Amino acid sequence: MSVFLEKRIGVKNRRRLMLFIAALPFAVFIFMFSYVPIFGWVYAFFRYKPGLKLGQMEFTGLNYFRLAFAGGSQVLNALKNTIALSSLGFLTSPLPMFFAIFINEVRFRRFSKFTQTISTVPNFLSWVTVYGVFFAVFAPAEGLLNLVLAKMGINVMTNVLINSDFAWLFQTLVGTYKGLGFSAIVYLAAISGIDSELYDSANVEGANRWQNIRYITLPFLMQTYFVLLIIGIGHFLSVGFDQYFVFANAFTLSKLDVIDTYTYRTGIIQNNYSLATAVGIMKSVISITLLFFANSLSKVVRGSSVF
Repeated sequence: MSVFLEKRIGVKNRRRLMLFIAALPFAVFIFMFSYVPIFGWVYAFFRYKPGLKLGQMEFTGLNYFRLAFAGGSQVLNALKNTIALSSLGFLTSPLPMFFAIFINEVRFRRFSKFTQTISTVPNFLSWVTVYGVFFAVFAPAEGLLNLVLAKMGINVMTNVLINSDFAWLFQTLVGTYKGLGFSAIVYLAAISGIDSELYDSANVEGANRWQNIRYITLPFLMQTYFVLLIIGIGHFLSVGFDQYFVFANAFTLSKLDVIDTYTYRTGIIQNNYSLATAVGIMKSVISITLLFFANSLSKVVRGSSVF
């Protein structure tokens, strides 16, 4: 009996060791790129000058934090754009769930697999490529849309790429186009985990497909949706950099300049590293606060939380 227990413990330890070795590279990656840069936060409290040691720099305290929210500051405009684009993103966040339900309910499996593959491909394209696609469609003179309208006798030039009035809505549609299919994979995995006996029992009781979706599929998917929603709230101020950096131009910069593009422009282009670091710190602190608030609210409302 003791020999069997020793062998059993040895097998468990070997499995744990293999799991630890498999997870170690990812832990090192996260530590190097997510925690080590935190030491650079100290430069937000000094007038940073490249080449000088920390002790040789002028200590400025909270001056750069106050400067970030000074009257007429571009940070306020970037914050407004970030909040607006994030809010629109949250309004469209249920779309992948409904798209997954649509794919799952299609009885012609070849069509559903084709649709899933085609909708997932844009996620793996760079934002430069995506911009090229939209430029080819919406360019003012040679764009596909305007050429089609001209063939139909409609002489109305449209160029949503430079229309600041629709910049927020258009970028939300672009983001949905790129990430819809890939985001639906999580919900498709959740659907595959639903016990098929629930559907069988419902069918015996006379339930149709819409009732199966309403009373079985949706309640199960809502659990996944709320987990992703809570995590998304923690990234409320991280709407992304690549998309808005590529699509922004002289006409739409005032509407597409988000916090990430602002910190890049301020820190890298204007060499104001201290101000960019201060803005980054405030963004991180607000994001962490929002994450814990959303997690606590979920615990009160739903009785469960992410952590």
